[in-house]
Amino acid sequence: MNARHPHAVAHLRFVRTAPRKLRRVADAIRGKRVAEALALLQFTPVFAAEPIEKLVRSAVANAANNHDMNSDELYIARITVDGGPGGRFTKRLDPRAQGRAAFKRKRLSHVTVMLGETPPAKPRKRHPGASVQAAKVSRRAAAAASASPKKPRRPRKRREAAAKEAQEA
Repeated sequence: MNARHPHAVAHLRFVRTAPRKLRRVADAIRGKRVAEALALLQFTPVFAAEPIEKLVRSAVANAANNHDMNSDELYIARITVDGGPGGRFTKRLDPRAQGRAAFKRKRLSHVTVMLGETPPAKPRKRHPGASVQAAKVSRRAAAAASASPKKPRRPRKRREAAAKEAQEA
């Protein structure tokens, strides 16, 4: 812990959720204010948001009780999601056809949240893939909402050729 920039840390270990699912939520709140992140986590319909919300609340309590930090001015300085133990997953047998068996890989995760009073120096990375933000407006809804008139549709080449033949005849 640096004296000039103290950080409050909270760890969540051995979560019975795959790291890939938790990273989706962690990427959405990285670098945001704590109040904004908690609001996003509370109303996110992703099941991986619940353990991360509890962890962020725990980190806020650690900041207030252990470091005398103002909980209204906190930012999520760092959040990491790592794979758990046991070769990063626990194996379970799944019965298959003709007496065979297949392994199910029950993955575990470790999540670490670090809160600070100053916003992070680097801007948040935009990660491709799924997001936990609100659903985007579809193309049709966006087109219906815009008041711009539609461009006339060009006739197909066959139609153009047929029209030229009709004019010539």
